[in-house]
Amino acid sequence: GVSALGGYETVNWGKSVLSDGSTLHNGDAFIYGGALSLAADFYLTDNFALGVNLKERFIFGNNTGHFRFGYGMQLKYIF
Repeated sequence: GVSALGGYETVNWGKSVLSDGSTLHNGDAFIYGGALSLAADFYLTDNFALGVNLKERFIFGNNTGHFRFGYGMQLKYIF
């Protein structure tokens, strides 16, 4: 699958100085991007299925990184 994402990222609620006196150089920003995902279900019996998924997100507009990888596994009971 393919999806789009967008949002607003806030860093330290808009304050540039932390409680210990450190200064942040990154500020608030609008972020945008997209994602590619792959999911599959493997039926173990008539009532149980094992699901796996992979997702790669591409995020732009921030300074912390542009690519985020995620994965998951689930056991489903169908009644």
